[in-house]
Amino acid sequence: MTKIDRFYYDNDIVRKFANATIIWGLVGLLVGLTIAYQLFIPDWNAGIPWLTFGRLRPLHTNAAIFAFVGNAIFTGVYYSTQRLVKTRMYSKTLSLIHFWGWQLIIVAAAITLPLGITSSHEYAELEWPIDIAIAVVWVIFGINLLMTLLKRRESHIYVAIWFYISTWITVTMLHIGNNLEIPFSLMKSYPVFAGVHDALIQWWYGHNAVAFFLTTPYLGLMYYFVPKAANRPIYSYKLSIIHFWTLIFIYIWAGPHHLLYTALPDWVQSLGTVMSLMLIAPSWGGMLNGLLTLRGAWDKVRQDPILKFFVVAVTAYGMSTFEGPMMSIKSVNAITHFTDWTVAHVHVGTLGWNGMLTFGMLYYLYPRLYKTKLYSVKLAEWHFWIATIGIIFWVTPMYWAAIVQQLSWKQFNPDGTLVYGNFLDTVTQIMPMLTTRAIGGTLYYTGLILLTYNIYKTVKQGKFVGEEEAEAPALERIVHVNKGHRWIESRMGAFYFWAFIAVFIGGMIEIVPTILVKSNVPKITSVKPYTPLELEGRDLYIREGCVSCHTQMVRPFRSETARYGEYSKAGEFIYDRPFLWGSKRTGPDLHRVGGKYPNKWHYDHMFDPRSTSPGSIMPRYPWLQENNIDYSSLESKINVLRTLGTPYADGYEKKAVEVAKKQARSVAEDLQKNGVKIDGLENKEIVALIAYLQRLGTDIKKDETTMR
Repeated sequence: MTKIDRFYYDNDIVRKFANATIIWGLVGLLVGLTIAYQLFIPDWNAGIPWLTFGRLRPLHTNAAIFAFVGNAIFTGVYYSTQRLVKTRMYSKTLSLIHFWGWQLIIVAAAITLPLGITSSHEYAELEWPIDIAIAVVWVIFGINLLMTLLKRRESHIYVAIWFYISTWITVTMLHIGNNLEIPFSLMKSYPVFAGVHDALIQWWYGHNAVAFFLTTPYLGLMYYFVPKAANRPIYSYKLSIIHFWTLIFIYIWAGPHHLLYTALPDWVQSLGTVMSLMLIAPSWGGMLNGLLTLRGAWDKVRQDPILKFFVVAVTAYGMSTFEGPMMSIKSVNAITHFTDWTVAHVHVGTLGWNGMLTFGMLYYLYPRLYKTKLYSVKLAEWHFWIATIGIIFWVTPMYWAAIVQQLSWKQFNPDGTLVYGNFLDTVTQIMPMLTTRAIGGTLYYTGLILLTYNIYKTVKQGKFVGEEEAEAPALERIVHVNKGHRWIESRMGAFYFWAFIAVFIGGMIEIVPTILVKSNVPKITSVKPYTPLELEGRDLYIREGCVSCHTQMVRPFRSETARYGEYSKAGEFIYDRPFLWGSKRTGPDLHRVGGKYPNKWHYDHMFDPRSTSPGSIMPRYPWLQENNIDYSSLESKINVLRTLGTPYADGYEKKAVEVAKKQARSVAEDLQKNGVKIDGLENKEIVALIAYLQRLGTDIKKDETTMR
C-alpha cells in the first residue's frame, strides 16, 4: 500500500513576497513616471541633486527589475515549486533570510543610487558592498531551492522548475562576471575590465539580465499559472523541451547585438547578430506553447480578467522577442540604436510581459492565500483595459519618436551639410511624443493603484492560511532506467550540470578570445591616462548619471562623423573604467566634445542649460558650483588603477592632489577671465567636470595613424 505523507505548504513566504511586489511596484513605477515627466519639465527636480533624471533613472530600472519583478519572481517560485514537487520549502529560516535580505538590498539601492553612488554599469549600478550582499542572498535562495528539489515527492520535475534552475545558475554566473571590481573607498570601486572589454562583459550581463531575470523565470511562471488559471494542460510537453534547451543555449550569445557599429571587434558583433536571429525560433515556440494552451478556452478568456492579463503578457513576450532579433540586424540597428525605439522595445517587455503576467498572477494568488473570492472582478477588468491602453499610449509614441530622431539625425542638405546641425532641434521635435508617453505611464500606474485597492479589499474579506495542509504519496525511487529527457528530469545533479554547460559555452567563446587576443584592441600611442583632475571630473560625470542621456561612441556613419567628428576607435578607451558608451541619446554624443566649446560655455551650460541651449530639456546642476572637490580618495584611486594596468608612475599618487589642484587653478583662471566671480572657484566640482569634458576625444587627431 502506498504511503501517504501529510505536510503543510508555507504560504507565509509567498504572501511576504507578494506584498513586497505590490509595494515596490508602486514605488518603482512612480519613479519611472517622475522621470517621464522630467523629460519635458526638466526643472521638476526643484534643484535637488538626488531628484535629477540622471540619478533617478538607474533607481527606476533597478526598482522595476529587482524590486517589482524580482519579488514577483520569488512569489511565483515559492508558491509553484512547493506544489509542483509536493513538499514544503526546505528551510523556513533560509526563506526568511532570503526575503529580508532582498528587501534590505532594495532599500540600500534606494538610498545609494539617488546619492550618485553608482558603478554606471546598466542594470548593475549598485556598488561593491551591495554586490556582495546580492551574491550572499542569491546563494541562500539557490540552496533553499536545490534542497527543496532534493526532498521532493515527485520523481520528475515539471518544465516551470527547469526555467527556475537555469535562472539561478545563469544569474549567479552573470553577477560574478560583471562585478569583478576593486574598491578604492568604502562605497566606490573600479571594474577589473576597461573600455571594449568592459563593454563586452557589461552587455553579456545586461542582455542576459533581461534574458535570465526578466524572461526565463517568467516563462516558468507562464508554464505554471497559465495552465492552472485555464484549468488545462500545457499544449505540448515536447515543445517545452525544445523551447527550454534551445533558449538557454542561444540566449547567452546575443549580448554583442547591443554594441553593433561600436569599437567592439566585428567578429563578435557578427556572432551576436547571428545568434540573436536564431532566438526567434525558441522564443516563439514558448509563446505559441503558452497561447495554444488556451485553445478551446476562449469563452473563459473573455470572462476571466486573469486570463486576459496572461494573454496580453504572452503576446507582448512574442512581440518583444521578435523585435529584439530584428533590431540585431545591422541595417535595422543603424536606425533604431541610440533612439527611443530601444526604450519602447524594453517597455513592451517590462510593461507587457512582466507587468501583465505579474498582475494576473497576483489576482490568481491572493484569493487562494486568503480562501476567498476576488473582491471585484469588474475592477480587475478595468485594470486590464486601463493598463493595456496605457501600454499602447506608452510605446507607440516612442516608436514614432525614434523614426523622427533617426530621420532628423541623418538628413543632409544638397550642399552636404546636416539639415539639423544643432542636435537640440531633433529633440524639440519629439516633445509631443514624450508628453503622450507620460500620459500612457499615468494610465498604467492608475491600473496598479486599482490592483492595490482590489487586493486590499480581498485580503480584508478573507482569512489568511499561512500553513496550507496538503498530502501526497511518498516518493518511491524509480529503479528502472528512464529514457530521453525523463532521465535528466529525475536527476538534479545532471540537470544542474547540463544547464550550466548550456549557458557557459556561448559567453566564454565570445569573451575569452576578445580579452586574450591583443589585436582585438589595437593600442594608440597618443592615448594617455586621465590626469588626476580629469579622473575626479569623470567620477562626477558618473555620479550625476550623464551616461543616461549622452553617449560616448561616434559610430562610423556619415551623419555621425559630420556631426561629431572622427569615429571612435577601440584603442581610445583602454583607460576607461567603467566604459561610458551609453545606450540612448537624449542629448548629443560627447566623445569629441573636448575643445569644441570654451570653459565658460560648459560652466554656464551646467548652471542653466537653457542659457546656452534654448529649449534644452537638461536639468540644472547648480550644486556643482557650490560643492568643493573631494580629493580624499584620489590617492587610493591612482593606486587601484595602477594595479589594474593604468601606467601611472610609481609614487605619482603622493603628488596627485597637488597636480590636480594646479590644473584646477588653470581652469579657474580661464573662467575668471571670462567673468565668473566665485570665491574659491578652483576648488569647485564644476572645474573638475569641465577638465574631464575638455579632455574627451582629444587624444587622437583625425589623421592619427600611429598604432602599436
